[in-house]
Amino acid sequence: MSEIITTVLFLFAVIDPLGSVPVYLEATKKFDKAKKTRVAIRATLIAFSILLFFIVIGQLILEGMEISLDAFQISGGVILFLFALTMIFGDGKPSQEKSHIDDYKHVAVFPLAIPSIASPGAIMAVVLMTNNNLYTIKEQIITTILVLVVIGLTCLLLLAANVVQKRIGEYGITVISKVMGLILASYAVQSILTGLRDFFTVLN
Repeated sequence: MSEIITTVLFLFAVIDPLGSVPVYLEATKKFDKAKKTRVAIRATLIAFSILLFFIVIGQLILEGMEISLDAFQISGGVILFLFALTMIFGDGKPSQEKSHIDDYKHVAVFPLAIPSIASPGAIMAVVLMTNNNLYTIKEQIITTILVLVVIGLTCLLLLAANVVQKRIGEYGITVISKVMGLILASYAVQSILTGLRDFFTVLN
């Protein structure tokens, strides 16, 4: 049970649903309530489809390129760490992604589904968390279900975006996003250390 809670918290950190709220509000400010609802549902469905694709295909791509598990853990950890640094020290997810909005007709895909929800960090994380060499099929299915749960929570937060922003405020959302970045950075460092340890163990 504790592992499931840990996984959910990590996925919540890397997907950062709260960070998508200001992006969603900006992207849908010209729409009526019905259109806003459709955008929220469509964006989260597309984001889950993207993450599911990498859960299923990501490992095959790596194996086809003959990338070792240790190399993938180290490189994946580095990418996640750099992504986490942008969350901690950058302008913040909301500010960055709101600046990309120039076509309000397709906001469900960009920037909402990708890169706001299915971010590069989230994609790398789900590939790492469903590695065939480390996790059984059962564990990978559980992780996939937990990804769906977090995406579902993201959808609910977007549907209640106005209330969330009024209660927390954009400043509060930014602070939470930076805390999520710190959690993600810790996971990234652990992945790098594990990869290095296993690599040097093989050499010895």
